[in-house]
Amino acid sequence: MIDSHAHLDFSEFDHDRGELFQQMRAQGIEQVVIPGVSEDKWENQIRIAKQFDCPFSLGIHPWFCDSMTAQTLPNLREWLLGSQQDAKLVAIGECGLDKLHKSNFATQLSVFRAQILLAEEFELPLIIHCVKSHEEMLNLLKGSGNTRKGVIHGFYGGPELASRYIQLGYKLGIGGLLLNENAHKLQRTVAELPLSAFVLETDSPAMRPKNSDNDRNSPLILPLLLKKMASLQKKTNVLVSEQLYLNVSQLFDL
Repeated sequence: MIDSHAHLDFSEFDHDRGELFQQMRAQGIEQVVIPGVSEDKWENQIRIAKQFDCPFSLGIHPWFCDSMTAQTLPNLREWLLGSQQDAKLVAIGECGLDKLHKSNFATQLSVFRAQILLAEEFELPLIIHCVKSHEEMLNLLKGSGNTRKGVIHGFYGGPELASRYIQLGYKLGIGGLLLNENAHKLQRTVAELPLSAFVLETDSPAMRPKNSDNDRNSPLILPLLLKKMASLQKKTNVLVSEQLYLNVSQLFDL
């Protein structure tokens, strides 16, 4: 199994990160993609990714757009140039649009557009955060020349919206929300659409399932997600596991 999206560089994991990686390997979780969120975190993020041999991406999350300086986007390009020969740099992101967040939406749009151009320039897929902004997002992606496409992270919509992203060539990141009893739309999406459309993720330490006893989410819930997806798809765990592994490996060229 591969967790396609977990912020294991965050401080919530500082006290037991090494132990967690041991537990993950014992459960068959081979790799974790660690996404970037803001300039002040990139250095530590890359240090931890290298320490634990994890693929990573670099980007500016919409929640952090308002704290940017005029130098942040040029600096992102410099970081990408510096990491270009590193096989562990696998994507641009986490970036995107979020109308529920207080940061200025016009700023979010311009920062996301800039990161689409970086994805085109460096020929990397996008890791996309999208909340209450799907029409704007779909229009931007339709007009993009990004051949590597990417993933709509933390997807929680219904089959119709999911199909529009899939038709554009994007994967859907399915996480802990799938385990919530009231996630009817998302469960219908997973049941009805082809398995080739999905990648597994946790968004750790966030997005923990409602019935979780833990204070934080972690990649250790991946076997539960896999089992739930197999049940919804009416396929064996092994078949689902193999297809999801293939999906994420192809997406990020792992």
